[in-house]
Amino acid sequence: MIEPDVPVESVEAFQLRARAWLAENMPRAVDTELSAVDIDIERWQRERRLQRKLYDGGFAGLCFPTAYGGQGLPYTYQQAFDQEAVDYDLPFYIDVPTLGIIGATILEFGTEEQKQRYLPAMLRGEEIWVQMLSEPTGGSDLASVMTRATRQDDVFVVSGSKIWTSGCYAADYGLCVTRTNWDVPKHDGITVLIVKLDQPGVTVERIVGVRGDREFCQEFFNEVRVPVGNVLGDVDAGWTVVRGLLAHERDSMGGSSRYVSSIKMPFRGPRTAAFEHAIAAGSTRDPRVRQLVAEAHVMGLVQQQTSERVARAMEKGQLSPHAGALLRLMGARHGVRRSDIALEIAGVSAASWQPGDSLAGAGQFFIGRQGAELGGGSTEMQRNIISERVLEMPREVAADRGVPFKEVRHNAMPMRRGR
Repeated sequence: MIEPDVPVESVEAFQLRARAWLAENMPRAVDTELSAVDIDIERWQRERRLQRKLYDGGFAGLCFPTAYGGQGLPYTYQQAFDQEAVDYDLPFYIDVPTLGIIGATILEFGTEEQKQRYLPAMLRGEEIWVQMLSEPTGGSDLASVMTRATRQDDVFVVSGSKIWTSGCYAADYGLCVTRTNWDVPKHDGITVLIVKLDQPGVTVERIVGVRGDREFCQEFFNEVRVPVGNVLGDVDAGWTVVRGLLAHERDSMGGSSRYVSSIKMPFRGPRTAAFEHAIAAGSTRDPRVRQLVAEAHVMGLVQQQTSERVARAMEKGQLSPHAGALLRLMGARHGVRRSDIALEIAGVSAASWQPGDSLAGAGQFFIGRQGAELGGGSTEMQRNIISERVLEMPREVAADRGVPFKEVRHNAMPMRRGR
């Protein structure tokens, strides 16, 4: 873990300064709330501007080292900032995955040259990153990666496909998990590459989601040339990097990451989203609605306090880094339940509404609610991690363990139409 610099400003003084700066410089979240179908190029441009504001104000990368453009502060300063920033519009889609997942992974595994080149640009909002993990034939088994990277002199030539990549249409770079050795067991022949997306051979196609959004993408790589210097970690030893990346993903999605600002506070006081829905529906006196609002309120409290407790325990070494799966699992289950509550409160307004109706989002939220149990690792995977890595229970049986990957039965990687 990177040791923070010694701060010269107390947490209390920092929090007061953050409060004043946010009020003067950042827009309120209530003024910029967007539905799932509104997340597009315009929103990404706004994200870049918001991130640049944070950087210019000295509030970007609070826990990133100063050598790479951050503030070098302990986690307590990030927590203080989160408390003040909860009602402001922050660059969530840059926070996750660019900073919280990929920035943290480069900080942990990157060379000094890679850190100097990429981290400051991330913190300034100049470069947006995505993680290219899943594949059309891979299911939940990330180690079964079949995107091929073949060494040719000073480059790797990459061919294959990735899918379910959030925001790739707006990204500049991606961390791509590739197969570089087929003669060893599947976990031992993986290499992680830094891929510039705006280059010959890379095709990005957007996928229409059930809510009408087009945030997910599929990427096709047709002999894309990646410099050897863009290897993150070591060749054929990329599974170590992948495991680190997944830990940072769980921390970011679960609310325990020191590198993320905009996803930390599921509880916003008595005026939760459920309460706002009840006000909009005119049902605040309905006993059943009041019960649902109270349930949402309690869930938010429990999630916030559990997140803080687990994060502290991980920070002190009392829990392993894998304990982020606890928060990821809880966040997913609470997300599904909150969508159910919103739908019940909204009633028919969740299915049919007029433009500008504040209850419209409840229906979209409900339709896509299962995504909360898939993104950032499915709930089934989190339960496996908790049982095997946190509780140290026996690992489940795997028939391909120790078998060279070329001997493992698998589907062929599908080719893009027209190729």
